[in-house]
Amino acid sequence: MKVIIYRLNCVSCGTCWEICPDFFEENPDDSFSQVIERFRIEGNNAGGIPPIELEACTVDAADLCPASVISIEE
Repeated sequence: MKVIIYRLNCVSCGTCWEICPDFFEENPDDSFSQVIERFRIEGNNAGGIPPIELEACTVDAADLCPASVISIEE
């Protein structure tokens, strides 16, 4: 599973990092959502691969994102 955040369209509502705080976090510089560093793909804060134990909450975060900026690729 691969998670992509379209950060430029993020509304900084906090839903994703509240639902799945072990995978998503608020960027301190721009307040947009980002992937926690250890799960990033090649250091890109907009993409990551969650471990199996976080897959369910990343899917929930994507489904509940009011701006629909989180994409899940299998």
